[in-house]
Amino acid sequence: MDGDTAITIDVLGSLSQIDAGEWDACACPEADKGRPSDPFTTHRFLHALEASGSVGPGTGWQPRYLVARHGDQTIACAPMYAKSHSQGEYIFDHNWAHAYENAGGNYYPKLQIAAPFTPATGRRFLTRPGWEATGISALTQAAVQLAVENDVSSVHVTFCTEDEALAGEQIGLMRRFSQQFHWVNHDYADFDGFLASLSSRKRKNIRKERARAQDFGGEIVALTCDDLKPAHWDAFWQFYQDTGARKWGTPYLTRAFFDIAHETMADDMLLCLALSDGVPVAGALNFIGRETLFGRYWGCIEDHPCLHFELCYYQAIDFAIAEGLARVEAGAQGTHKLARGYMPVATHSLHWVRDAGFAKAIAQYLEGERAAVDEEIEILTGYGPFRKAHVEEQD
Repeated sequence: MDGDTAITIDVLGSLSQIDAGEWDACACPEADKGRPSDPFTTHRFLHALEASGSVGPGTGWQPRYLVARHGDQTIACAPMYAKSHSQGEYIFDHNWAHAYENAGGNYYPKLQIAAPFTPATGRRFLTRPGWEATGISALTQAAVQLAVENDVSSVHVTFCTEDEALAGEQIGLMRRFSQQFHWVNHDYADFDGFLASLSSRKRKNIRKERARAQDFGGEIVALTCDDLKPAHWDAFWQFYQDTGARKWGTPYLTRAFFDIAHETMADDMLLCLALSDGVPVAGALNFIGRETLFGRYWGCIEDHPCLHFELCYYQAIDFAIAEGLARVEAGAQGTHKLARGYMPVATHSLHWVRDAGFAKAIAQYLEGERAAVDEEIEILTGYGPFRKAHVEEQD
């Protein structure tokens, strides 16, 4: 690395302004030897969001991608957006926004470094190997400088890795803890091997739930790669619209996203469907990472007992075991996941606030929140479904 060559930063309004290979050399250099760690910061995923109109004008997610270069080489980049609201983030700051505006400030727009609509842990400061420290520092400084120059209230980095959270804290960002439920694969040979690690009562309950789901009157299939067909997305769009309307008011993703993803990301997706006389009546969409299966969206047009648990949780475990994946991330919230083998883990985010007084108040709040999250994880872990002997073995 030539220390005499300055790092330059570009702010791009579209991913079409950078070559996919150039972006992915920072976003997923590990993909040269297989899958990316996760697909959510790859050029193909972010481009699908942009090309489909899921982000961009009118969505409150205006792309402001950061690209750091050392001479002619791109050494780091970040998926950053100017946000006019706090929807689709899953690290909730609505109370911060209300307090900021009640004090006479404008909380929006803010800058968000994130994989939109995706509460999945992954790298947010995307650096070429060997440029990690330089890249994180350059991208952070650029985001803060952009916020200051444009009178923007704050910068947020959501669902970053723990290493990034620690590095960001060291250079002056505030670290926030949240909590999710993840399933961990302890080298299970099959689903029965997983069940054997549970207490008798939990084991019987899961078997009962799977039997009820399988008895819904149709067929359950798990599809990926070439098995995915355009007609499957017609069906899943109905499911997604129903869930989105109930949870968020308006679905975050457009119909066009699924068509583009079908063309560019079929190998990255696992779609679990319940078919009644060959017609899909419920489904769960997952994305496949190098070591992790990421559960993302669920929906149905018919209600059947336990079908949600089967498609979202148990089919995901089946796939992870079969493919040798280390874990399943089941998305945001949901203490009901605990009884099904998904255990509480900490997730991380970073925050910078321009107003010094407000930043001090948030820092104090985050200190108390961290203690509460730690306590909640400890308590919930104690209610986990695993046999005591299994827990002692993993410790």
